[in-house]
Amino acid sequence: MRSKFLLSFFFIAFTLVVSAQKETDELNVVIQDTIIREPLNPLSPSKAAFYSAVLPGLGQAYNKKYWKIPIVYAALGTGIYFYLDNDKEYDRYRDAYKRRLAGFTDDEFWGGGSTPQISNDALIRAQRTLKRNKEISLLVTIGIYALNIIDANVDAHLLQYNVDDNLALKPHFKFNERDASTNLGLTLDFKF
Repeated sequence: MRSKFLLSFFFIAFTLVVSAQKETDELNVVIQDTIIREPLNPLSPSKAAFYSAVLPGLGQAYNKKYWKIPIVYAALGTGIYFYLDNDKEYDRYRDAYKRRLAGFTDDEFWGGGSTPQISNDALIRAQRTLKRNKEISLLVTIGIYALNIIDANVDAHLLQYNVDDNLALKPHFKFNERDASTNLGLTLDFKF
């Protein structure tokens, strides 16, 4: 009887110690799983936007999105390239037209004979087209610059967004066995 009592006492004590250890381990796991977040800096998005406005790509570096920097510079470089190319071509056609108005027949579009290869009306149309293309290239470049600033600002806002599993919107797909149909939907999980 006494041995059964001691055996049951040790069994209960061992179970309590193990369960207490288990609860402590679970508590440690819960504490380790909890994400320690830095306090939110409400000025962080405006700082990222300011950095991107001063130097394109600097806001993306501030947000630690380094892969976006080459994209920003490639887009800005492409817009600037087309602006400069259209400007150079516009100047060529404008100079040729001015020389023709001054009475010269030695511009690059005249050709070798007594009649020009490109008429004065064609030079005027080319100037209008190139001027329009130059202005569009400038607007696109300014738009890309603005998108750079907006991207840095929005990305900094999204870095502060809470994306843990306590609040989740997940799609679900369930098979209804009663009528052999499928149910599609969204599930909103909210845990306190």
